[in-house]
Amino acid sequence: MTTIKLDPGAALLLDALHGAGHAAYAVGGCVRDSLLGLDPHDWDLCTSARPEQVMALFGEEKCIPTGLQHGTVTVKQGGRLYETTTFRTEGAYSDGRHPDAVCFVPDVREDLARRDFTINAMAYSAEEGLIDPFGGRDDLAAHLVRAVGEPERRFEEDALRILRLYRFAARFGFAIDPATGAAARALGPHLDCVSAERIQEELLKLLAAPRPGRYLEPAVLAVVLPELEPEKQPERFAELCRTIDRIEPTAENVPARLAALLCPLGEAGARKALRKLKCSNALTDEVTALVGEGAGSFLLGHESGHSIARPIACGNRVPPQRTVLGETPGTPNTTLTVQAKRLLGRYELPTIQRLTALCSARHPEQAEAFAALRAEAEQLTAENACCRVSQLAVNGRDLMTAGVRPGPGLRQVLNALLEVVITGQTPNEKDALLAAAARFSAS
Repeated sequence: MTTIKLDPGAALLLDALHGAGHAAYAVGGCVRDSLLGLDPHDWDLCTSARPEQVMALFGEEKCIPTGLQHGTVTVKQGGRLYETTTFRTEGAYSDGRHPDAVCFVPDVREDLARRDFTINAMAYSAEEGLIDPFGGRDDLAAHLVRAVGEPERRFEEDALRILRLYRFAARFGFAIDPATGAAARALGPHLDCVSAERIQEELLKLLAAPRPGRYLEPAVLAVVLPELEPEKQPERFAELCRTIDRIEPTAENVPARLAALLCPLGEAGARKALRKLKCSNALTDEVTALVGEGAGSFLLGHESGHSIARPIACGNRVPPQRTVLGETPGTPNTTLTVQAKRLLGRYELPTIQRLTALCSARHPEQAEAFAALRAEAEQLTAENACCRVSQLAVNGRDLMTAGVRPGPGLRQVLNALLEVVITGQTPNEKDALLAAAARFSAS
């Protein structure tokens, strides 16, 4: 008999349900992940007990009635939350997302039959072992994602399952059952009934997978992000997927991967797409900036578009000056440092790390140069190097005390001081900066 090590809290709740005469199991993702040797993030339970019986057994203080109409009670145990749902079958899905009605049933196998994929349709209890009526364990061994029953019916019930199909396959590097994949592609247009927020959530999870490129299905992306024209421009889309896979798969790099996907749209198009997906303002601004800078023209010497080595004047940011790797803007051998300082004048270090990852992926022949730029920015940050007006050893009040008139000229002097500090012509020391300010004011 297959044995799974249950989470202590889940085991305690299951024992309590069994002791009260109810059937109860761990179910879904926690069973799947345990069979894969992974540590489950959440432990969901299912039971023959009705919601009111669950609440009576564990007490109102420990229970949150999260979805009583669908049979779900969240039970608090040992500082964790356990969704506990009554065995159920589901009626029609008129809106393509949610069942119109549910019917509580006594048999866990009926409950498992309503679930999306075989690898998620398994239950476990210490007494009975693994309950696997649809071959989920075999599909795990075969590295396969397959719908429970008829794929068309599963996707017609809930179109979000189409995106979940590719997300699960990408997460584990599994193949997709041919019939399941064909149904997902054919029913992709049904995604128009899914909220933008849920589409965004699934897309970001997919982009967090180790190598999501081959799971970005053109027929589905044509519905989710039609602006990309993945089916009309297959070669361009294929290159986008290869670029995404070249970016290191970390949670921090998901914005860089999203930017890689949206790069063909340009800044304005990317911002419009991100707003359509209801992304947060922070994510929208970050990804749009990465798209605008992501061509890596500052290393390749291109004149068109944005260049992260051609900073814009904005508040306490540095004034414009073009710097291309290989040129010497100030003292010899300072180009990389100056370039990194200019970047730090515009962006926080995490953004620069994502930007260099994106540029390396788009221009792998320049990967070493981008890695060096990233390392320099990290070192400068560790040293608290002066990269912004706010980091200068003098401020506007100091300059006015020294005789600089207030007004636009004051800002110009501060920007000029930052420039000579960044390029190494003047140390970031108060006396040296006041002397330089006097020269600037007199000129």
